[in-house]
Amino acid sequence: MKIISYNINGIRSGIRKGLVNWISEENPDVICLQEIKANTDQFDVTLFEHLGYHCYWLPAQKKGYSGVAILSKKIPHSVSFGCGDEAIDSEGRIIKICFSELCLFSCYFPSGSSGEVRQAFKMHFLNVFLKFITNSNLGKNIIISGDFNICHKEIDIHNPKANKNTSGFLPEERAWMDDFLNLGFVDSFRYKNKNPNNYSWWSYRANSRLNNKGWRIDYHMVSDNLKDRIIDAAILDDVCHSDHCPISLLIK
Repeated sequence: MKIISYNINGIRSGIRKGLVNWISEENPDVICLQEIKANTDQFDVTLFEHLGYHCYWLPAQKKGYSGVAILSKKIPHSVSFGCGDEAIDSEGRIIKICFSELCLFSCYFPSGSSGEVRQAFKMHFLNVFLKFITNSNLGKNIIISGDFNICHKEIDIHNPKANKNTSGFLPEERAWMDDFLNLGFVDSFRYKNKNPNNYSWWSYRANSRLNNKGWRIDYHMVSDNLKDRIIDAAILDDVCHSDHCPISLLIK
């Protein structure tokens, strides 16, 4: 199974930049999208259906904001939207699909970079999400894919010292990542790749992408019982429809 996760930073913009042709060529079994920033009446969903995907969309109530999706070649046994927290679910941040032996999530964690109010909401999300995963999903074969908006380790960010007090690399956020992984998950990319200078997001400022001054904030988190099935985990940093790049997971 080939799984792609991609914060597309606006699906309408991505379509204009060749997203559909790229998906056709890449041909993953499942695509997890984040930050679609559109309702389904604002773009042509059949572009993806014609590629053979069964499409599940969860836009935010606020237009042009947030939103997640999962596109799957195989019809899942069940689909669920959200986590049961109204404030979180109104922003379109979590979709789960389940097959007979595997559940897949597409998640878009909040950013706290705009100030204290959103940072507080981000911490609320992290607490809710940890309980949500613990209460209803542990013990299953799970892959949680998406934009976590957190760099876990110093190796995951281009300038850890300068960013030590920056949202996305705060000590409490990084400690949360430890707690999450300790539930029984593996960071699939780090499981396969220990090298530095691998990032999935770059600021639009100061030629950050050209100079590879980035952050690794997009993940395929795999439950421990699946880690030996990981064939490959990669960052597709040559793909440019967004300020993020797609990440891929190949798993038996």
